[in-house]
Amino acid sequence: MTLLSSLGRASRSAPLASKLLLLGTLSGGSLVAYSDSNAEVNKEQKKKKKVVVLGTGWAGISFLKDLDITSYDVQVVSPQNYFAFTPLLPSVTCGTVEARSIVESVRNITKKKNGEIELWEADCVNIDPANRKVRCLPVFKDDPEANKEFSLEYDYLIIAVGAQVNTFGTPGVLENCHFLKEVEDAQRIRRGVIDCFEKAVLPGLTEEQRRTKLHFVIVGGGPTGVEFAAELHDFIQEDITKIYPSVKQLVKITLIQSGDHILNSFDERISSFAEEKFLRDGIDVQMGMRVMSVSDKDISVKIKSSGKVLSVPHGLVLWSTGVGTRPVISDLMEQVGQGGRRALATNEWLQVKGCENVYAVGDCASIAQRKIMEDIANIFKAADVDNSGTLTVEELQDVVDDILVRYPQVELYLKSKHMRNIKDLLADSEGNAKKEVNIEEFKLALAGVDSQMKSLPATAQVAAQQGTYLAKCFNRMEQCKDHPEGPKRFRSGGHHQFRPFQYKHFGQFAPLGGDQAAAELPGDWVSVGRSSQWLWYSVYASKQVSWRTRALVVSDWTRRYIFGRDSSRI
Repeated sequence: MTLLSSLGRASRSAPLASKLLLLGTLSGGSLVAYSDSNAEVNKEQKKKKKVVVLGTGWAGISFLKDLDITSYDVQVVSPQNYFAFTPLLPSVTCGTVEARSIVESVRNITKKKNGEIELWEADCVNIDPANRKVRCLPVFKDDPEANKEFSLEYDYLIIAVGAQVNTFGTPGVLENCHFLKEVEDAQRIRRGVIDCFEKAVLPGLTEEQRRTKLHFVIVGGGPTGVEFAAELHDFIQEDITKIYPSVKQLVKITLIQSGDHILNSFDERISSFAEEKFLRDGIDVQMGMRVMSVSDKDISVKIKSSGKVLSVPHGLVLWSTGVGTRPVISDLMEQVGQGGRRALATNEWLQVKGCENVYAVGDCASIAQRKIMEDIANIFKAADVDNSGTLTVEELQDVVDDILVRYPQVELYLKSKHMRNIKDLLADSEGNAKKEVNIEEFKLALAGVDSQMKSLPATAQVAAQQGTYLAKCFNRMEQCKDHPEGPKRFRSGGHHQFRPFQYKHFGQFAPLGGDQAAAELPGDWVSVGRSSQWLWYSVYASKQVSWRTRALVVSDWTRRYIFGRDSSRI
């Protein structure tokens, strides 16, 4: 007992890393040694790689939700401590849905995971890929103590900062237009709309002045602009005119589009239906116009067909014409030799080109898909196993799956040509299958494939899928180092560690007001009308990130049907 007590005291006084407990057995006198369990835990923690995530939008949240954080030390930097369901922002502008109904705290989303995620409410102002550091500035500008710049080191960096509004350098846009990218933008628009009506009913104004106050102009005929126009029209017709009856005949909504059609990313049938419905609703759709400048009183537009410049007075302008690059991304692109691009170029595995262990997802990035013609000679050589100088159908069949995974444009090309499989590419001009082809014939057969390469749209659907894909790669990183699951490396041999990212399109919606919507779903299926609106309700409710927001959004829709929208200026 004395020996054991002495050993126990020695163990307690020794450093943690060197603690040993020696146990002597009375029968054999043998000794057994084991290390303290805490030392093992500390050793395990030191093995964790540090992952820094910039942004908590669709891509960032999807990554955090699916990442196994027990394997990583995760730190998040974002100017907001919440995630916003951005497809419903047009509904927030008019009170159809309340702002807090579409936001969920990031800490609530991540607290259910096994492990801890650190979150700092700050903007990333600089990325230093050479030294693997990011510099961040807290958003609390009014508090000097809480507004000190800090730096974070990383082993892996996930850039998911999104994009900013693209003004195309048009004078006066930043000073005189509203935007619709954030929850705060929607709240400002809601107050602005009510302000326009309150100003218009003041005594002493002429009818022309009232008309100007109540002229709402939307620049951009994409999904956001169209949805806002539809929401605003419903708000005015169903709620506002009841409490401002004296000016209901003076309200006007104008949508300005530079192209020939609105919703030009949708099927032509949807674009036509939307234009016809807006015409019936009294929404003035002006196409083929370019905005030259915006002032606090009017907006200057140029008619493309005639070159004539018009001045359009307005009460409120929403600018919704696409996205631009954030300054921190522009700076990073200059550092890595990508200056002048619209977005960060990544490979098919979402890794930023020219950076090690840096990944970019969402609106701030664009996948630079590799052309099959750049590797055509290596593909031929890898498939020609007998080195005969020709490819047989059987030899090609052995690499078909790898080709389709590595170069997704091949499958798109086959569909565009109504071909069943890649072997149909090797048929002669009369459609007869060839038994074998040489290198020149192989090049000729695949020459048109790269024409099907397309950039992915800057949508929530793309960003969410990219975040989920990248999390799965991180979860399987160690496993796939020894057992790669990707396609063949046609240039260097072996296999890629992971399968490349492949976007799967599940369709898109465009609410058009009056409880009608347009839906474009896979398989060339197009639907418009009330049934599509109820489908829209179902899909958007199911896509909420929590049961809390799901219940709030559904209750807001129900409240609107029963009581209408709230027109208070808060």
